[in-house]
Amino acid sequence: MFLFVTRLTPMVNVDLLIRDTSGRTLLTWRDDGYEYSPGWHIPGGIIRYKESTAERIQAVARRELGSTARFAPQPLAIGEVMHPVRRNRGHFISLLFRCELEHEPDPRLRWDGGQPNGGQWAWHEGCPPDLIAVHDMYRAFFGKELPPFTLVQRQGDWL
Repeated sequence: MFLFVTRLTPMVNVDLLIRDTSGRTLLTWRDDGYEYSPGWHIPGGIIRYKESTAERIQAVARRELGSTARFAPQPLAIGEVMHPVRRNRGHFISLLFRCELEHEPDPRLRWDGGQPNGGQWAWHEGCPPDLIAVHDMYRAFFGKELPPFTLVQRQGDWL
C-alpha cells in the first residue's frame, strides 16, 4: 500500500542537521538498495499519516542514532527531490531541521574506519565526497556558521 501511495503523491520527510560544538556534522551511512545510496546522508525519515514533524524527528533520532533530539521549530531549508523515471518513492518534499542530540549517539553504531555498514554514524568536518546525491542540496550547510536558535524540547513545547 505504501509504495502505491508513493506513486500518487509526494512524500514529505524530515532531515536532521546535527552539529557538535566543534561544528562537525553527524551523518549516517545509507545502503538500502535505493538509487539514492550507498553513501553518507543526513539522518531523516518520511512523516507518517497523522504524525507531526516533532514526532518524526524524535523517531529518526531514536531509530538512526539511539538518542533524542531538541530542534528548531522551523526548518532551515525546504527542498524537493524528484526522480523522473522512478516508479516508487520518486518525489519528496524535504524539510531540513537544525537539531541537537540530548545525549551521545549509540556507540555501537559508531563508524571507526574501513568500509561503513548501513546505519553506522560518524562526525564529519566538512561535506564528505560520498554524500548521497539527493543530499547535494544540503552541501551549503556543511561547515557553514549557523545563527543561534531556540530549541524545542518536546512536541508541543514551543519556546
